Amino acid sequence: MSESKDVSGVASIDELRATVRERYGAVAQRVADGAEPGSCCGSGSSGCCGTTNETWDPITSDLYDAGETAGLPAEALLASLGCGNPTALAELQEGEVVLDLGSGGGIDVLLSAKRVGASGKAYGLDMTDEMLALALENKEKAGATNVEFLKGHIESIPLPSNTVDVIISNCVINLSGDKRKVIAEAFRVLKPGGRFAVSDIIVRGGLPEIVKANMPLWTGCVAGALEEGEFIELLSQAGFESPSIEPTREYTREDAEALLVGTGLDPALAGDVQGKVMSGFVRATKPGKSARPRKPARPLATLAPAPTRACGCDDTCCT
Repeated sequence: MSESKDVSGVASIDELRATVRERYGAVAQRVADGAEPGSCCGSGSSGCCGTTNETWDPITSDLYDAGETAGLPAEALLASLGCGNPTALAELQEGEVVLDLGSGGGIDVLLSAKRVGASGKAYGLDMTDEMLALALENKEKAGATNVEFLKGHIESIPLPSNTVDVIISNCVINLSGDKRKVIAEAFRVLKPGGRFAVSDIIVRGGLPEIVKANMPLWTGCVAGALEEGEFIELLSQAGFESPSIEPTREYTREDAEALLVGTGLDPALAGDVQGKVMSGFVRATKPGKSARPRKPARPLATLAPAPTRACGCDDTCCT
């Protein structure tokens, strides 16, 4: 059955999905065709999560360390349109099952696969054929054997209940026209004790209605973003415990001006946007005890052994 309810006056859910699919499919196709990094966001034709400026993007820039992405296909990084690095903050453990909502070209899935190891598994879920095709190519290039990409919508996750240890996502939930359903589905598929650990765009203080109704800014991850308190409330209502939001990048007036490029809006609106949009890391836990005990945190330093001789020296330190 087709969904048709209005989404904040922007479009129906089906229309919003079609626009998002077209936009991100075009990005995937450019990358697959060998486009240079800057061409993901063509000038005057917004193609990424964030600004239309082809030389600088305040949302998607500088998210991954070079050492972290070593060994991954360049195409995975080029197709990364997120606003954070959820795999670096989710504290993934060997043997865990991870699901990335809106996995795009697959960079966060491949990074997760490294962290959970051969005994774990990393799923990626995306609705865009071009992104899924690119992700499968990247999986083959990376030689990842514990990775599986699924086609579907994040409002209806094609996995059984209680099957995932950790859900991650990178600047995708804001694109949904039914965020309550996304969060409910995340709760359903998580195991008891499972963790919700996503990067997303968060709004503080409210945005002007003209900004919220702008489709380029919606598909650019800004107009559809949840307000901080609203996100926390939706997580609590779904049944999650200890929901929290940790700011990871706050956007200045200069950033706001870049975000408005190519949207058709008055650049003067940057003053009404600055300080109200941020990238954040959203955490919450599904109640219950996890079946997989988590490893204790690695100590920062190894303590010296306790002395065993009356003089205070260890038995092996002197003769």
